[in-house]
Amino acid sequence: MRISIIGAGRVAFHLAQGLNGQHELVQIYSRSFAKAEQLASKFKAQAINAPELLHSEIDLLIIAVSDQSIRSVIEQVHAYLPDVLIVHTSGSTHLNVLQDVHPRSGVFYPLQTFSLERDIDWSNTPLFIEADNAEDQEKLHDLANSLSNRVYHYSSEQRLSLHLAAVFACNFSNYCYDMAKQIVDAEQVDFSLLYPLILETAHKATENDPRQMQTGPAMRGDQNILNMHQQMLANRQRADLQNVYQLLSQQILTRHQK
Repeated sequence: MRISIIGAGRVAFHLAQGLNGQHELVQIYSRSFAKAEQLASKFKAQAINAPELLHSEIDLLIIAVSDQSIRSVIEQVHAYLPDVLIVHTSGSTHLNVLQDVHPRSGVFYPLQTFSLERDIDWSNTPLFIEADNAEDQEKLHDLANSLSNRVYHYSSEQRLSLHLAAVFACNFSNYCYDMAKQIVDAEQVDFSLLYPLILETAHKATENDPRQMQTGPAMRGDQNILNMHQQMLANRQRADLQNVYQLLSQQILTRHQK
């Protein structure tokens, strides 16, 4: 397929890297020409920074920008690519955001956390596709299959619920790691000592029902330990962490009293 990408951030970079070789990357469009050129040069694509420069002789345009920018981007490019299939890569944006402006629209959402410092195992990354007609759905299915062994046809409603769950499973859990590191750093304790515990917890959650795998003082209702931990945080003047500790402990306690 001949594919152009709007965006030059983490998602755009990893998509370009995954698609390159199997497909032809035609253009990389970003408001910052320097960023577009930096990404395009890696894949022998053309860098552009204006919608009127988009080539219409492509099979697919991928919008890989922040969620709040998707609507303004489709409004800018629709007139230049009226017959081209255009997709966004967002987990939390309804297909209608594109369709209200551009009838031939779709979704190409990779359920993954993206960092420039780490490579992506595309073959094991779930890809969720959605389109309004069967021909475009098949085209996106074939594209997704060229990257991943895990391709799913999900509605916008299903995808939005999955994205919400991903925030809990990924973003919130990572912030818990951050809080844990703050606690040990304050006492010059090596955070890497927690690595086996972190990995084992994640491993168990992928092989069992997480509710059944819950451990710790809140699950046991061990009020003495709960009080001691909150006092330790109070002594360190970490009311922010104390509030999180109290909220999560109460949620765990309530969940396991049912």
